[in-house]
Amino acid sequence: MNHKNRERLALYPGSFDPFTFGHLDIVRRALTIFDALEITVAVNAEKNGLLSMDQRCDLIRECVQDLKNVTVVAHEGLIVARANEANACALVRGLRQVSDFDYEFRLAFANRRLSPELETVFLMTSQEHAFVSAAIVRDIQKWGGDLSSFVPGPVERALHSLRADNL
Repeated sequence: MNHKNRERLALYPGSFDPFTFGHLDIVRRALTIFDALEITVAVNAEKNGLLSMDQRCDLIRECVQDLKNVTVVAHEGLIVARANEANACALVRGLRQVSDFDYEFRLAFANRRLSPELETVFLMTSQEHAFVSAAIVRDIQKWGGDLSSFVPGPVERALHSLRADNL
């Protein structure tokens, strides 16, 4: 696949359950490298979802509405299949800490074997978001903690609504 003379589209895949300030940080920084970014909301069969796929997509769209050249797409299946379908040149993966790298490293090699022309670009999250994970956010939400420094406003409101529904 020749990526010269065309828009450089990257996919940022993840379950984003929920979408955090760390994710938003990676989105903004990826846009400084690529012409366009697709946030690919993927099904992760190993995770019990807090938010539905539609809710995650809608919330992410709301969180990135001020950013140009960002789309949000739901996808079930191999990410390389979506990348080929979208004609993407790269996958963007965020790293918070060294322990993330082991998993991401193996995943990048598997994706490279499946689609040799697809690059994987690792971006380290900004220091202030290095400890934030969706799992931590879900735990704070479960116990009614303050989410305002972890997630954008639309996500915070949705999570508070979920908590109120479950009380």
